Amino acid sequence: MTIFTKLFSTFFYIGYLPLAPGTWGSLAAAAIWWVIPANIFLQLFLILFMLPAGIFFSGKESRRTNEKDPARIVIDEVVGMWLTLLIIPKELLLFILGFLLFRLLDISKPWIVNRVQSLEGGLGIMADDVLAGFISWILLLAFTRLS
Repeated sequence: MTIFTKLFSTFFYIGYLPLAPGTWGSLAAAAIWWVIPANIFLQLFLILFMLPAGIFFSGKESRRTNEKDPARIVIDEVVGMWLTLLIIPKELLLFILGFLLFRLLDISKPWIVNRVQSLEGGLGIMADDVLAGFISWILLLAFTRLS
């Protein structure tokens, strides 16, 4: 189970890439999302499957290594990035903007995003990225409606 926990929480070992593993995880998530059919039911299914699985496996990996939120755990970035791109048209500019918004909020952790990461275990690991993804999604949707 340890290998599967590492595999899932690091999103197939992407979290072990050097320099900014969260950015690599977000890029991988955006690339995968690009090829996923633009079907809201499929997209919601993937997010709703990955969210509890991410909570479980990131919490398990965190406990195993006795680290609160190790950088190599990037499943949280994957779910946050996918949430950012939920039902967003597959246009390169929108994907780039979504990626930049998500990374900005994930890295800077404004008030509420920072606050939820203090939750315990896998929930705390996932919560800040899910919230950053949700805020990014709202901003990206507003941009698509205004442009």
